[in-house]
Amino acid sequence: MLRLSRKTMLALEAVLDVAYNARPDPVQSKDITARQGIPQRYLEQVMQQLVHHGVLKGVRGPKGGYTLARERRRITVGDVVRVVDKVDAAAEDSEPVSQAELGEKVVAPLWSETRDAILERLDQISMEDLCRQARELGIAHGGKMKPDFSI
Repeated sequence: MLRLSRKTMLALEAVLDVAYNARPDPVQSKDITARQGIPQRYLEQVMQQLVHHGVLKGVRGPKGGYTLARERRRITVGDVVRVVDKVDAAAEDSEPVSQAELGEKVVAPLWSETRDAILERLDQISMEDLCRQARELGIAHGGKMKPDFSI
């Protein structure tokens, strides 16, 4: 059964928190931890991977934290899911899931096609879309908001 892993969910929450709260200053990891309940130790690891893969930018210094590496409308849910998948794949062994011919030639391609279809759908949902939904639901921002004149 396909399921949303805890690691993927936490990464999505962290990126969405940055997208929703990063204006005008970067979002500090301690603030994300407080708002989302993400363990600090895990958060720093996932944030560094998101920085390394070009989803976020790290800003150093006392007022440092994280900002989006691109505009909200240019970062998709699929981008974040792929980063977590890459990190997870690197941690797993490289042995194939199945050694059987049916698994290799029938089940694995089916699973791959299904995964590709899901990622294609997730690529259609931007952080801007999720921020808009959060605003419509009345979810409060974590910091001061200044007018956003970006188009």
